[in-house]
Amino acid sequence: MPEPDRRTRDLVDVTRIYYEPAAAELPRGRQVLDRWPDATRVPVESHWRIPELHGDETNVDRWVRIKREALVLGIKKSLQARPNGRSADFIAPSTSNGCAMACAYCYVPRRKGYSNPVTVFANIEQITGYLARHVARQGVKPEANQCDPTSWVYDLGENSDCSVDAEISDNVDDLVALFRGLPTAKASFATKHVNRRLLTLDPQGRTRVRFSLMPARVAKLLDIRTSPVPERLAALDDFVAAGYEVHVNLSPVVVHEDWLALWAELLDQLGEATSETTKAQLQAEVIFLTHEENLHQVNLGWHPRAEDLLWRPAMQETKRSQSGGLNVRYRAGDKARYVRELLELITDRAPYLRVRYAF
Repeated sequence: MPEPDRRTRDLVDVTRIYYEPAAAELPRGRQVLDRWPDATRVPVESHWRIPELHGDETNVDRWVRIKREALVLGIKKSLQARPNGRSADFIAPSTSNGCAMACAYCYVPRRKGYSNPVTVFANIEQITGYLARHVARQGVKPEANQCDPTSWVYDLGENSDCSVDAEISDNVDDLVALFRGLPTAKASFATKHVNRRLLTLDPQGRTRVRFSLMPARVAKLLDIRTSPVPERLAALDDFVAAGYEVHVNLSPVVVHEDWLALWAELLDQLGEATSETTKAQLQAEVIFLTHEENLHQVNLGWHPRAEDLLWRPAMQETKRSQSGGLNVRYRAGDKARYVRELLELITDRAPYLRVRYAF
């Protein structure tokens, strides 16, 4: 990998690496350790149990610093591809966990005390081998669905952002190379980070990148440490030209007083930023905000202005998540109207954009 440039160091400038000894012995583990040779190295029994990083919401006062300066090396113990059926047919076993970005609505860090720096899983050969065998067992996809008409789609980044991961190790390179050689399957991941090194990986149409978009004014408040929305828009044509299938995630849709006007502006910008080639293959997922009560409390300690948009009790109702947490979402009757209004706006302002699903 190239040496970290200034832009990468602004996002990930590792000064301490916590590592499982078995991970440090693997080639990918050695690659990560060699990338930051001056970082302090701290052996740990488990990548899940690091008290000074995980499980303590009082870390909020140094949350961003932890994300920038700490990195964890571990072994992925459980390998399974879980059925999904909405964005992808399967959720692939993760090659990383955590993120260097700090979006105010992110559900991923809830199990790690919310600081949640990146964990790299060093046993990449085991993971790619498992995926190759899983794809082979599926055979040819028997019928089209909303995930893809012909290919089994595997989501790679359920608990991370693969574009950020690719700044740290070659795990994403290996995954793109794997799916390049699997004619019945595609990789897929969503991202808020423009990593132009990915343009060199030659995916040959077998990796789908879903750039997450929201109005720039809202993103500036909520999408902390991400690539600015104009930069994401400017990358769409380039990723198509490099051989990726490119979709957009209109997500999360946050309802506020002038939300539709801002989305109309964004849809116009999307049209201006993209070529006819990009438009011809562009599809969208539309996901309205779900927010978590515990994260709301954490945000009040480090970014309370975000909660002015995210926590709107008069507009929201509660729901218990599968993990037992208390979430809020827009009231059902109102949300159906919001979804309809946004879909009508897409039809009007971006008629080329096919919506795969909206909820």
